Amino acid sequence: MKLGQRIASIELYAQPGAAEPAYQPVLLWDDNGATLVDTGNVGQMDQLTRAVQDAGLQLSDIKRIIITHQDIDHVGNLAALTKAFPEIEVWAHPDDIPYITGAKRIIKMTDERLSRMPEEARNPILALFDQLPSIRISRELRDGETLDIHGGMQVIHTPGHTPGHICLYLPEDKLLLAADELRVVDGELVGPAEAFTPDMKEAVRSMHKLAGLPLDEVFCYHGGLYDKHPAARIAELIQSLEQQ
Repeated sequence: MKLGQRIASIELYAQPGAAEPAYQPVLLWDDNGATLVDTGNVGQMDQLTRAVQDAGLQLSDIKRIIITHQDIDHVGNLAALTKAFPEIEVWAHPDDIPYITGAKRIIKMTDERLSRMPEEARNPILALFDQLPSIRISRELRDGETLDIHGGMQVIHTPGHTPGHICLYLPEDKLLLAADELRVVDGELVGPAEAFTPDMKEAVRSMHKLAGLPLDEVFCYHGGLYDKHPAARIAELIQSLEQQ
């Protein structure tokens, strides 16, 4: 799906034949090269490759990968990408870097959760854990930082879903890449999935940083595009969640 001038969603499916994509990284490109925001779940390299080609690029065109946070469905193909293309830079917020590089166990992948998984799902994740120490972080992203790519992409640190979760704002497009801070469910913009958000109160506090942004569209990793007066909906959502 085209999101703007030289911006496309990379639609990845959990199962063959699924009606809707489960994960949606974003690919952006300009005179500074291509940027991939998140990498999909473990084992989706073939899908990722085809989706990037469908957008008119090759994996070799990617100059940098921005990881919005440490969850498996966001870092799942990071090790494979950096192994195939060692020159790719990896950018992330420092609070999640130890988990992305394997220095610490990814927070939500506890031994208990892994033990409940079928072997065919668990083994690829354990293999990824072994690969993460190969990841080298090229740049630490800070709250409020403006990146010299894609018209001045802005970093918004939104902890709660994970400690180092970030959203990305593109002022020229009035587009917010919300990662997992927001979702689209049944056509409506909602907050992060509470079951997978260790500090929901902090996530709601983080949402205040998104309020007041000039927005035409919000794009969520889960659920895709929301364009029905997103700024007003975010304000409404904050009020609703704070009353719970």
